[in-house]
Amino acid sequence: MAKQNKSIGALFAGGLLGDNPGLRLALGICPMLAVTTRAANGLALGLATGAVLVCTGLLTSILRALLPEKGRLPVLIVISAMFATVARAVMAMCFPEMNAALGVYVPLIAVSSVVLCRADGFAAENGIPAALADSLGMGLGYACALTMVGVVRELIGCGSVFGACVLGAGYEPMLLAVLPAGGFIVYGVILGIVNAIAGKRSGSGEEASK
Repeated sequence: MAKQNKSIGALFAGGLLGDNPGLRLALGICPMLAVTTRAANGLALGLATGAVLVCTGLLTSILRALLPEKGRLPVLIVISAMFATVARAVMAMCFPEMNAALGVYVPLIAVSSVVLCRADGFAAENGIPAALADSLGMGLGYACALTMVGVVRELIGCGSVFGACVLGAGYEPMLLAVLPAGGFIVYGVILGIVNAIAGKRSGSGEEASK
């Protein structure tokens, strides 16, 4: 990827909206479907992934002059694995129940497509300020996507959000929402809605510029 000429603010906003890794670029779908049976799980994994993404992006940008243009992916995996190990250790020490709930998906952040794509495709080609803005935007955007899917699945499947009852004791949960098939359906619907809205906005912007 060529060096970017966007402003720092535009790079940050891009990860949240126009280039959201989970809802626009369709990256990191597997953990999104696996852990978002509860909103808290989605938020926790999203924040952990975002932290690893920021640290990996920063270190990659700092070392970019030393990284070979070809064959740098193994180096990036080692860098990402180092920070993913730290993230897992911190989560296991401070939030053991959440660490157990997320299981293998915390160490698998090391090979997350969200982390490696941004490190290889952006941070390795750009300076530290741009890499930081991109990583923060992408990390927060991915965390928002995971949380959004988790909120919808928990609300429909359990009648609650972050463990708090929302729909009342009389609500009959639709257990399909917390099953793998339900995860595909919920994610597909949210993805379609977000992309439809984004498509209308981009179309309106093109018409306004004419």
